[in-house]
This record gives sequence, C-alpha cells and structure tokens, in this order.
Amino acid sequence: MADIIEEFNEYRSKMNEKLLADNNKIVKRIFNLDTNAYAAGALDVKTKELLGLVASAVLRCDDCVKYHLETSHKEGVTKEEMMEAMGIATLVGGTIVVPHLRRAYEFWEALEEKSGQ
Repeated sequence: MADIIEEFNEYRSKMNEKLLADNNKIVKRIFNLDTNAYAAGALDVKTKELLGLVASAVLRCDDCVKYHLETSHKEGVTKEEMMEAMGIATLVGGTIVVPHLRRAYEFWEALEEKSGQ
C-alpha cells in the first residue's frame, strides 16, 4: 500500500519541477505563498496542516488532501486527530466529501504502514 505514497510524491515532484522551470512569475509566487502560509506563526504547523486538510477535503482536491495528510503525519498528528478533522470536513462539505474521506483513510493507512505504526 505504501506505493500510493511513492507514486503521489514522485508525480508531484516531477510536475512541480516542470512548473517551476517554466519560470512563470505568478506560479512561482503562488508556490512561495503556499509554502510560507504553512510555516509556524501564531498557529503551529500541525494546526495549519489540519486546517489545510479540512479545506482541501471540502474543496474535494485529492492531491491536496494527500499532501496535507502526509505533512500532518510527519508533524505527529494522530489518527484520531486526523479523523476528527476529516469528520468536520465531511460535516461542512456534506456527503459529497465521503469518497474523498475514503481515499484519505486509505492514504493514512499507507502512511502508518510505511512508518511502521
């Protein structure tokens, strides 16, 4: 199951490199803004990642959900914390979020498997 993590990260890295190599000022600024937005500030990184996870689930962006799940996992978010956040996302977004909830759960299991939890 850990292959879904590697596939996601390899594709994301490859395409991000291509996008940034295109030297589009707007794209580069958005990438930079995104990076800086999730840095520690008044809110810690863990909280910001969970906020990003909820927003991404409500917006139904599976790539974004995977990114925030992986970063949340690295930041020490527990399965219970992740599921509580995803529960809020499902409440806010409605039942249309359920397929994204399923894929998020699958990806989280792969992250746990990969880390030996």
